[in-house]
Amino acid sequence: MLSRFAKTPPQAKTERVLREKTLKMAATMESSSDEEEGCTFIQVLSEKYNPENFPYGQGVVVMPSPPGSPVKGRLFLPNMLVLSDAGIRKAGDRSDIAAFCAHVLELDLSHNQLNDWAEISTIVSNIPHLEFLNLSMNPLSGIELEPSMAEVFSRVRQLVLINTQVSWDTVHTLTQQAQELEELFLCLNGYNTVSESQTSCPSLRLLQITDNQLKEWAEVRKLGQMYPSLKTLILANNRVDSVSDTRETLEQLFPNLRTINLNNSGLSKWEDIERLAFFPKLEDIKAKGIPLLQPYTTHERRCLLLAQLPSVVLLNGSAVSDGEREDAERLFIRYYQDCPEQELPERYHILVSKYGQLAPLVEVDLSPRSTMVDIRWGDRVEAVSLRLEQTVGDLKKHLRALLQLPTSGIRLFYIDREMCSVLGPEELKCSSRALHSYRIRDGDEIEVVPKVKSRCSSSDL
Repeated sequence: MLSRFAKTPPQAKTERVLREKTLKMAATMESSSDEEEGCTFIQVLSEKYNPENFPYGQGVVVMPSPPGSPVKGRLFLPNMLVLSDAGIRKAGDRSDIAAFCAHVLELDLSHNQLNDWAEISTIVSNIPHLEFLNLSMNPLSGIELEPSMAEVFSRVRQLVLINTQVSWDTVHTLTQQAQELEELFLCLNGYNTVSESQTSCPSLRLLQITDNQLKEWAEVRKLGQMYPSLKTLILANNRVDSVSDTRETLEQLFPNLRTINLNNSGLSKWEDIERLAFFPKLEDIKAKGIPLLQPYTTHERRCLLLAQLPSVVLLNGSAVSDGEREDAERLFIRYYQDCPEQELPERYHILVSKYGQLAPLVEVDLSPRSTMVDIRWGDRVEAVSLRLEQTVGDLKKHLRALLQLPTSGIRLFYIDREMCSVLGPEELKCSSRALHSYRIRDGDEIEVVPKVKSRCSSSDL
């Protein structure tokens, strides 16, 4: 007899199903909660660089897990860690970071979910030899960095903050504390102005600030004042529309600048190009896609730019030879020599004092030549205009289509009407030879003859 507390089989099955559903819902909620919290730096590190996923090789350090660490076993860790696009939101245990990353020099954390400078500072502070840090594509808009947290960036030499929407205040906090910072990348951050800093960053050598919305030269001027030791300034894909300072100001603004990239900027006046020559050490310029150069041919663009920039040795990525420079400067003189005196640029007078007044180049007509000849095919005669730059082979193809000639093969004979009684017909044998080499003239004749197959065949032997 069953106890009154015993469950009948249908009841037990129903409760079991309910219990399983409850457990699944709880697991789903826990998983959803974990996704919202994101992964930790240590979790991703231990997953990617464990022996099963990352092979041991040159430059890799085998790191045993410290006592008490949730990371079990060993990790194979190179000195350059790439942990991009991994959902990292938190740092994790700082003692584990310190234990595993003491030898790390470069760290790529791009495309993660880091939105708290405290978490980033925890990671950086426990990597004592870190020199390169990439935080691109992390959501740092509106997240300010406290100066006390920024001290941990003091050894970083290269900092990449592309498309983070990081504020200028945070940039200034970082550059003030990162006293060894040499390269800074601030592309795609939506800047239309530059916020000035009370403290300069004399260590910075390269600034890449492409694909923003800077337009006024006054904003670029601020960069020169904040980063006086810049050697490379990459401003491509901003709409900077002028270089509007005096010679004295420009000489002092970027005294060490050697490379500038103004591709796809808004420069529209030759005076702006002239002023670039005032930077005392500038030797490498990129200026493709600017409105100023649109009316000119590719050759004219390079020559006119080069003639205005006497110290440049690299223009748009190509080295400048002495011969190319001289040709460009001579073209520059001829280009402007018919302009009114008041329109002549200063550079024109400098180059005339160097080369003197140059005679205009003789115009030579290099357009393709053509002539009218009679094409004879049996009793049929057609007047045809020949392009003399084409070859014998080209002519044969043209005649087959024009005269509906058989495709089995033809022979061509050139008849010079003035000399035919002396020389006779000349067969056009070489398919690659140009027609102009035969000195064909109007009124001459070309006879088309079908090729005759030999009557002797292998069956006759």
